[in-house]
Amino acid sequence: MDSSPHRISDVMTRAVVAVGRRTRFRDIVERMEEWQVSALPVLEGDGRVIGVVSEADLLPKEEFRDSDPDRLTQLRRLPDLAKAGAVCAEELMSAPAVTVHPDATLAEAARIMALRHVKRLPVVDAEGFLQGVVSRGDLLKVFLRPDNDLADEMRRDIIDVLFPAPVEPVHIVVRDGVATLTGRVKDAKQIPLAARLVRSVEGVIGVDCRLTAADSDGR
Repeated sequence: MDSSPHRISDVMTRAVVAVGRRTRFRDIVERMEEWQVSALPVLEGDGRVIGVVSEADLLPKEEFRDSDPDRLTQLRRLPDLAKAGAVCAEELMSAPAVTVHPDATLAEAARIMALRHVKRLPVVDAEGFLQGVVSRGDLLKVFLRPDNDLADEMRRDIIDVLFPAPVEPVHIVVRDGVATLTGRVKDAKQIPLAARLVRSVEGVIGVDCRLTAADSDGR
């Protein structure tokens, strides 16, 4: 059970398009369209991430184009109204940027995305320099791991460690990401542990644990 969980550095996109503080509104839209992305990191001249411009930051310009919001709307939507008049990245960006480090786990990144309601995260080093970008789609790549790779990892890091001398061999079959465990083991208490550890292997979609405990007399 020594294998490390996948890290952001394993799945992130390293070729990243970004903009500077003074990048103009239209240039931002053109880069999003060209690269088919929904958000762009905003960088200082030395490559540090200082913010992110997303489609949501750009839309107020269209929303309030020909409207005359009442006072209540002005009070409630003040940040959006400010962005409606923005002309460059510095005025549009959300700051500070929500980022993640390359050594973070996929689960950590998924939690950040869910809590902060973002689809993409700039990946930065300890000094805040841009290393890449990770998207929701990148996090899902782990579920494309080959079945044989999943089975090999489970056998090596879980089954061979938990059950070094089973009553009979513990078998693992993985099909379409679903792992099926069969066989008899000496200690019934280890069955739920085995199922939990197998389920925690990144890329596993489901677990069908059919392990049974041997009789107390060893038969």
